Amino acid sequence: MTLTLSNTDARRIFLATQGLSRPRGALTKAGLLDLVHDIGFVQVDSIATVERAHHHILFARNPSYRREHLTALLESDGDLFEHWTHDAAIIPSAFYPYWKHRFARSRARLVERWRSWHENGFEGYIEHVLERVTREGRLMARDFEAEKRPPGGWWNWHPEKTALEYHWRTGTFAIAGREGFQKVYDLATRVIPAHRFAGEVSEQTFIDWACTSALERLGFATSGEIAAFWDLVTPEEAKRWVEANRDRLEPVAITPADDGKPRASHALAGSAERFDALPSPPARLRVLSPFDPLLRDRNRAERLFGFTYRIEVFVPAEKRVWGYYVFPILEGDRLIGRIDMKADRKAGTLDVRRLWLEPGVRPSAGRLTALDAELARLGRFAGVERTVYLEGWRGE
Repeated sequence: MTLTLSNTDARRIFLATQGLSRPRGALTKAGLLDLVHDIGFVQVDSIATVERAHHHILFARNPSYRREHLTALLESDGDLFEHWTHDAAIIPSAFYPYWKHRFARSRARLVERWRSWHENGFEGYIEHVLERVTREGRLMARDFEAEKRPPGGWWNWHPEKTALEYHWRTGTFAIAGREGFQKVYDLATRVIPAHRFAGEVSEQTFIDWACTSALERLGFATSGEIAAFWDLVTPEEAKRWVEANRDRLEPVAITPADDGKPRASHALAGSAERFDALPSPPARLRVLSPFDPLLRDRNRAERLFGFTYRIEVFVPAEKRVWGYYVFPILEGDRLIGRIDMKADRKAGTLDVRRLWLEPGVRPSAGRLTALDAELARLGRFAGVERTVYLEGWRGE
């Protein structure tokens, strides 16, 4: 029998599984580790228009989040590590044995791809960078800049960065820290805790974990959405997993935001009771990072929330619909608009350039007051003192 979920229930479930319905109590370091584990990963991005993505994502879930806790979990405790999902991300080290399969899959693919780009000497430089990091310890790309290189060919494409990234992507190196957001590389054996590094799982266990854990964090999903969550297995592997595990799954029909045809999906067996127990999100208004995992799958977000969102960083200014780096606004269980703003740290201000509310969402006094309070909280977190609303910010 197919379980049919209303759009309201589907939104509630997804918000809860993505950590946006958690209580707002003081977030300890242990609580932060639990949060990242429950979400699955936190995307890392260098853009700091207001605050870097990983900090903003965690702040949106609990305003008492402290950056130093994340740094300790990553760089001292070894409970988190940085690697690749669909993009660079912070991941619980408990998952490291599964990432070994990603390393193995990446190795052959990257060697073949990069060999086709570059001239002779590619493999030699890979070995040279490995030797230096093994001998000297933690190094950054800039630590190789003084080396002489043969002219022409692939050497003009920053070979040290290529080699460092190759070793990181394939698991020989790990990120030991960051300086000014630049990666610091070291041997994975010196970064990942020994008991995590030693873990091994079979290919079958790896695929089962990748699919099961993705479905747990999505609540409900198609096989394609399952594959895309971690970006560890192929869509074909996820489809075969679904077929082989029908007895562990149940069909679910998800009502979209436009009340159109329900979308056939999968959930773990017995999910109805678990779904009923999930909390509703708080009614408060929150500004999300453009890289928030709630929006990672743009098509899924549009189906569930009726909210079309694209990052326009790489779109020419004259062709942008909204702006360079526009933040979604979550109110309760609805995405109600977006806001264009930037932290001016020299002036100590959060400059609001423009607000767009979704059709049918009124700019009521209460809503604008709630927005102002949220921007004040976010501004303090980003290190600025006050919010400045620029002329025409409401589009009037």
